[in-house]
Amino acid sequence: MSITAAEVKALRDRTGAGMMECKAALTEAGGNLEEAITLLRKRGLAQAAKKAGRATTEGLVTALIQDDGRRGVLVEVDCETDFVARTDDFQALARDVARAVFDAGHEATEAWLRDAEGPVAALVTAAIAKIGENITVPRAVYFETDGILGHYIHLGGKIGVLVELRGESDAALRSDAARTLLKEVAMHVAAASPQYVRRDEVPAAVLDRERSIYRAQLEGQNKPAAVIDSLSRWYP
Repeated sequence: MSITAAEVKALRDRTGAGMMECKAALTEAGGNLEEAITLLRKRGLAQAAKKAGRATTEGLVTALIQDDGRRGVLVEVDCETDFVARTDDFQALARDVARAVFDAGHEATEAWLRDAEGPVAALVTAAIAKIGENITVPRAVYFETDGILGHYIHLGGKIGVLVELRGESDAALRSDAARTLLKEVAMHVAAASPQYVRRDEVPAAVLDRERSIYRAQLEGQNKPAAVIDSLSRWYP
């Protein structure tokens, strides 16, 4: 059957696939748009499988926070090259992934994120077919608060921070001073690159290692034994 240019364009707009791929899929599907989309997705899966072994060492961290600041997400989307990470298509993908995680809410677990039949896999597969690089979504976090959330993205998307702020009143939380505080705290977190959020999250092995490092440093400075022993108060 004859496939019109308008039909090819409609399929291309829906999938981002090339013109020839769209025409071939429509021809095979007998002009049925939805069936053609399914065919392209299946072929996209094949392309994704071929690219799955490639290292994804570049990418973006993206944040999405609800207008009232009560709900937010932070996601990492990785690709193979910095060139692709800076393209409009890849940045749009990062925003779409963030929206998918946001919409899923607390259901956005690690298993949900890696579900081959899930919404994130569908977005990634379509992007791989269009962009031509391996793409992964290694991490995502969804957070809700009775306070307010803020974020900071540093170095063109290489570092991202989500911060929660609580206060005595909603008015105080929504003041300019509170928003400035949120941003400044988030910037400090980005600069410090902490490994843990809460004291009780720090493994005992890490505490022991840090104690031994500081003890060795103090001993090397010929500090008194009482000062060295005070490490037990600093790192209980």
